[in-house]
Amino acid sequence: MNRSNVLLAVLSASDGRPFQPVQIQKAMFLVSQNLPDLVTVGRKYSFAPYDYGPFDSTVYDDARVLRSAGLARIADAGNGRWSTYSATDEGVEAGTKLLDGMAEGHRKYIRDVAAWVRKLSFSALVKSIYDAYPQMRENSIFES
Repeated sequence: MNRSNVLLAVLSASDGRPFQPVQIQKAMFLVSQNLPDLVTVGRKYSFAPYDYGPFDSTVYDDARVLRSAGLARIADAGNGRWSTYSATDEGVEAGTKLLDGMAEGHRKYIRDVAAWVRKLSFSALVKSIYDAYPQMRENSIFES
C-alpha cells in the first residue's frame, strides 16, 4: 500500500464527511506513527514540527492526486482561509475496500483516529498531540 492509499482509507473512514487541514494532518501523523508498516510501497510521510504540530505538505499533494482521480474532494471551507478534504462517493467505496483488506486492528485504528480528530476542536486536537508527542511542539506558534 502506498501513502495515497492510506490517505484515501482515512478519508473514507468518515464516510465522506470533511476533514479540516489540522484534522487530516494529525490523523495522517497518528496513522504514520502508530501503523508504520502500513506504507509498503514508495515514500512514507515525513512529519516535522511546524506552527501547529506535526505537518507534512505531501499530505496535501496526495489529496490533490486523489482529487484528480475522482476519489477526493477539496473544497473551500467558506472562509477563504483553508480547504476541507473528503472522499467522494467513489473514494468512500475505494477506501472502504482498502480498509476491508487490512488487518482488523489497523482498520479499527484508522476508523477510531478519523472519528477522534473530527470530534475535537482545533485547540483540543493540537493540545492532545502536543501532550502525546511533546517533540512536535518545537516551532509551534500555538498558545494553549
